[in-house]
Amino acid sequence: MEYRRLGNSGLEVSVVGLGTNNFGGRMDYAQTERVVKQVVEVGLNMIDTSNSYGSTKSEEYIGKAVKGMRDKVLLATKVASPMGQGPNQRGTSRKHILEEVDKSLKRLDTDYLDLYQVHFPDQCTPIEETLRTLDDLVRQGKVRYIGCSNFAGWQIAQAMETAKALHLEPFVSDQPEYSMLRREVEKEVAPCCGAYGLGILPFFPLASGFLTGKYKRGQAAPEGTRLAGNSRQASSLLTNANFDVLEGLENFAAERGHSMVDLAFAWLLANPVVSSVIAGATKPEQVTENAKAGDWHLTSADMKALDGLLAKWK
Repeated sequence: MEYRRLGNSGLEVSVVGLGTNNFGGRMDYAQTERVVKQVVEVGLNMIDTSNSYGSTKSEEYIGKAVKGMRDKVLLATKVASPMGQGPNQRGTSRKHILEEVDKSLKRLDTDYLDLYQVHFPDQCTPIEETLRTLDDLVRQGKVRYIGCSNFAGWQIAQAMETAKALHLEPFVSDQPEYSMLRREVEKEVAPCCGAYGLGILPFFPLASGFLTGKYKRGQAAPEGTRLAGNSRQASSLLTNANFDVLEGLENFAAERGHSMVDLAFAWLLANPVVSSVIAGATKPEQVTENAKAGDWHLTSADMKALDGLLAKWK
């Protein structure tokens, strides 16, 4: 397994990480435990979750599953999502963060978080208040590193400049949606992360499964898939033009002895700003497949050919 530094920090993360949005929802504890054990077995160390995943069960399941293996994994969780009704139940105020971090620590059954991320920007709380609170958590030892997710480029820059001016702990990572199909972050977010030394942790690297090849031209989305319950997204994504590109990518990968999952991950990892690709898994064999995908290193010629194919997305 290959490891990279998380941005400009000294933290080493596996180039493929585990996304856990399905834990506590689509997956019960027994399924979760099998996946987590396989993560450790194949050498992945980044496990990414949120206090909101699985209505808090994701953190609970992970905490139980990593018992006795805490030193082999990096636990990354998030704060900001709605956690209840009424005031102060969401966002990044000092009150909400301080309450939620202790709840996350308890559910994960650990006394520290390797990475604590702001899940969404909070327009109602000054970034200084958020950063001062996160800085306190680092100084207290409850949190080792801090990051953000779903931030615009200007919001990342604002946070980094504020941290610099006030001598506060800076973000070391940003977690945006990023894939061969969804490249919006390349306009501002990725250059901003590169300039400030943040490592990118892409989520949805397979574009809701489209890049796996599970969806077929002229056929409805299979039951149980993300697009099956979203007809609007399916109609905009499952077009003949997009299938033309997908089939070209599948041929590109097959000619080189690789799968589409391999290609999707390798393409992201060809970007030096990417530290670890966050990929979900519901079965141990998917963990193994994802881990192997991180072994393929695309050449400059490969990337040039792919640029031509990807330019045709609609």
